Amino acid sequence: MTKTKKKGPSSNQQKRQQPKKNSNSALIFLTVGILAVIVVIVLGINNQNKPFEFDYEAMPVQGSVDAPVKIVEFGDYKCPICRDFSQQIKPQLEKDYIETGKASFYFANYSFIGEDSVTAALAAEAVYQQNNDAFWTYNQAIYDNQQNENIKWATPEYLVQLAKDAKLPIDFDLLKSDIENKTYQKQVDRDNSLVRPLNIGGTPTVFINGKAVSSLDYATIKSTIEAALK
Repeated sequence: MTKTKKKGPSSNQQKRQQPKKNSNSALIFLTVGILAVIVVIVLGINNQNKPFEFDYEAMPVQGSVDAPVKIVEFGDYKCPICRDFSQQIKPQLEKDYIETGKASFYFANYSFIGEDSVTAALAAEAVYQQNNDAFWTYNQAIYDNQQNENIKWATPEYLVQLAKDAKLPIDFDLLKSDIENKTYQKQVDRDNSLVRPLNIGGTPTVFINGKAVSSLDYATIKSTIEAALK
């Protein structure tokens, strides 16, 4: 009796099966890819929500270093809106929070508008290295005497004269030398290096306890501080 040989799948069947395997593999890779994208998005969102840890000890500070709320302003001395912030918003912050010990205020350079931006930043940094308290008087003096954004005005001579007019308790010859020799260029560059990782788009930009404030009107800043105090 002749045994009937069991037939394997025909070549046509094999061809029909192969696309199914490829389809399954493609589906797996697609699923893995989607999951990877989701993970990246979630991690990105978490990083955005995570407060940035500033090196506060390396920055000029106004108010108590032990204050529960830490405010950081990124500013450009050539920026008219920064001048407005220093004249209109900051005095309210000083009265309500800095002088009462609820908040401390820090300044960081984002010197991007022009050559004057860098020169003024170098001058302010040089003053800070001599006297932290004098820095804040000088910071305001530069903004109060800010010239037209479209002209060059922040020369070493002009910046030293501002310091003299403000009667700062510093060495004016050393200040002039530090400006001309760009003694504290690394410190200014350090501040500017934070701009990209922090997604800072312009000046002024304000951070409260490491998180950027969505709007610079006083009501928004105040509500953000109050929330941080709770």
